[in-house]
Amino acid sequence: MTTKTVARRFAQHLRSARDGRKTPFYDWLRKQDQQAVRVDQLQEVWGPAADLGEAEIRWIAYLKREGDRLLNLSKGGLGPLGVLWTAEQREAARLRSTGRKGLSRFGEDNPFYGQFHSPEQRLKWADERKGQYAGQENPNFGKFGAEHPGFGHSMTVVARQELSKARTGAGNPNFEKQASQETRAKMSAARLGRPMPSSRRSAHTRHHTNKGVEKADCRYCVENSATPSLSSESESES
Repeated sequence: MTTKTVARRFAQHLRSARDGRKTPFYDWLRKQDQQAVRVDQLQEVWGPAADLGEAEIRWIAYLKREGDRLLNLSKGGLGPLGVLWTAEQREAARLRSTGRKGLSRFGEDNPFYGQFHSPEQRLKWADERKGQYAGQENPNFGKFGAEHPGFGHSMTVVARQELSKARTGAGNPNFEKQASQETRAKMSAARLGRPMPSSRRSAHTRHHTNKGVEKADCRYCVENSATPSLSSESESES
């Protein structure tokens, strides 16, 4: 069943077989002389996708009654109808996939290449995921240090520069926004009695880095002057 041309759909099957996808059909296809495999178009359906799915169900049922040795795992249609995995099958599949790297396809090799999700679909996903990873629902909630999956990770100089460009100016989520008087009052109350700046490092950022001031008696100014900047590192790499 396909909404594409027969030739294009068959080319996708050949690619999936070469990528090592494990199904009876792809296992069979890998054993054949792919140049000699013939593809027949049984029926052309005009109408909604549901009609196409029903046509496939009818053809699979008919050919099985005729004694054809089909490789379909399900009854066909728009979903995996007729396939119910046992608990043992699910556990075996989980063990096989544990630690296995996913298959990434880039550019024209990606089946979604050149396509875009509709605004309605994006809004639907946003509503479904709202609050999904907040608080204890976050899989990394309460994980610190070596327990956190991002522990020890450091971004490359190029990645940091790209991130900086993306969040500068209009790319900053707070660009041209101002906190309301109510918000400012809440922030002030929350910081009441707290020494500001909260650390020497914070004072250096506020009074030196942000204002372009460099002082010889500031340890952070001295350290930064001894460390190559991002721009000088990128220039030396290029």
